[in-house]
Amino acid sequence: MLGELHDFPEGTMAIGRLDVKSEGLLLLTTDGKVSDFITTRGKVEKEYYVQLDGAITMNEIEQLRNGVKIGIKGEKYLTKPCKVTIIDTPNFPDRIMKIRDDRHGPTSWISITLQEGKYRQVRKMTSAVGFPTLRLVRVRIGNVLLNNLESGGVVEVEDLMESVK
Repeated sequence: MLGELHDFPEGTMAIGRLDVKSEGLLLLTTDGKVSDFITTRGKVEKEYYVQLDGAITMNEIEQLRNGVKIGIKGEKYLTKPCKVTIIDTPNFPDRIMKIRDDRHGPTSWISITLQEGKYRQVRKMTSAVGFPTLRLVRVRIGNVLLNNLESGGVVEVEDLMESVK
């Protein structure tokens, strides 16, 4: 499937995934061990910038930091503690399909950094504290930053693995 988009080597796979409504950094590899290490070992940080519906407070930030209960495959799951901070509106390009405009009320932006990655976890976490996600952008995996890469940029595996030592 990836080969339909670009001339990738055979066996190229995405490390993790971004759902249709999400944006940002997506790493590709031909090494299944690297993909497994990053997605399932729980040692590599993934950072997201998240636009929320409403003006989040420190009470909800603390809840997110400490872990919240979300549904995963019909079961309740308590998320692991993570890093969460309120941030200024990032300087991202406008989306082609606008989410909504200011007349619908305030929004806020947070940075959330996880070491786990359950299905739609960030969206479920923000909804659990009463602030649905409007926009979700993955900005970092390990020490690889979205703003430091050109589209199609290459990162050596050793550089990425350094971020977990």
